[in-house]
Amino acid sequence: MAKKRPQTKAKRPQTTDGARGAGADGRIPVVGAREPCPCGSGRRYKACHGRAAAQAATELVHRPFEGLAGEGDWVALRELVPAATVGLTLRSGLPEGVPSVTLATVLPMAWPALRRDDGSVLLGLQNDTASGDISRDLADTLQRALTAAPGTPVEGRRAPADGPRLQDLLDPEGAFEPVVHEGFEFWVPDAENATPEVTASLERANAAAIPTVRLTGVDAAYWCETPDKNHLRWVMPHPEEQLLDALARLHAAGKSSLGEGTRLVGSFRAHGLTVPVWDLPSGVTAEDIEKPAAEFAERLAGALATDAPLTPDERRARGGLTNRQVTLS
Repeated sequence: MAKKRPQTKAKRPQTTDGARGAGADGRIPVVGAREPCPCGSGRRYKACHGRAAAQAATELVHRPFEGLAGEGDWVALRELVPAATVGLTLRSGLPEGVPSVTLATVLPMAWPALRRDDGSVLLGLQNDTASGDISRDLADTLQRALTAAPGTPVEGRRAPADGPRLQDLLDPEGAFEPVVHEGFEFWVPDAENATPEVTASLERANAAAIPTVRLTGVDAAYWCETPDKNHLRWVMPHPEEQLLDALARLHAAGKSSLGEGTRLVGSFRAHGLTVPVWDLPSGVTAEDIEKPAAEFAERLAGALATDAPLTPDERRARGGLTNRQVTLS
C-alpha cells in the first residue's frame, strides 16, 4: 500500500507586479510553476500567467525605439549623451494637472521617473529595465508617473507583458528635438531648496559628464570631447549590411574622413541601429565638423544607392571597419 504523502499547509501567496492577473489592481500571486494559476483559468501557472511573466523577462526587443519619431536620437540619448532633455507629446494629450512630460537622459538618485511639485513629469531614459523591452518598461513607468502624487519619484518594476509600449502612448507625429545640456542643473529648478541628497547627486553627475554637442545639419550625430581626442558618433537608420558596404566604398576611395586629421575608426550596434565613429583631433569642435558632416552625408547617400558588388579593395576596407572594436568611452 502506497504511503500517504504528508499534508502541508499551503503557503500564503505573495504578490508581484508581473503579468496582469485576476485581482482588481491587476496583480497576481506568485505560485509554483506547476500549481494552479490564481487567475482561475484551471491551467498550471507556468502555462498561463507564468508564461507571460517569463517571456517578459527573457525576450529581447532588438530595436525597441523603432516607429518613434527620432529613433536615432532615442538611441543616442540612451547610450551616448550624458545630459539632455526632450519634450514628449502624448497621443491622448496631457492629463489634467500634468503641464508637461519631459524625457531626460538621467534623473537624480537614478529615479526611473519623477512627478514634480508642479505636476510635470520627468521620465528617465538611461535606467536599467526589468525586461527585454525597454519601450514597454518606459511606457509603464510613464503611465505610473502621470498618476503619481506631485513631488514624488516613481520606482522601477517589470512592466506587464501585455502593457502598452512607448509607440502606443506617444504621438508619432510629435517633434522629437533633444536639448543637450552642459550639466544636470535641469534637475533642480529651485537649487536653493534642493535636498542634500539631490545636491550631492547633481555634483557627482556633473563631474562625470563628458562635453557633448548635437550637430544641427544632420540627424542623430553627436560630437564629444575626451581628454585625448574628440569623437563624432553618428546613429544611422540604414540597414546594417547596406550601410557597412557604403562605408567600405567610401573608405576604399579615401572619402570616409571628415577633414584633415579625422578618421573613421569603425562602428558599433546599439538597439538595432549602427553607429559609425570618427576620431577627431582635440582642436576640432562641433561647429568645425558641421559642414564636413553634411558633405559626408551626401557622399554616403550616393554610396548607399550603389548595388554593384564590392571590389577587392572595398571588401578589405569593409573587413577592416567591421573588425575594429569601438567602445562608448
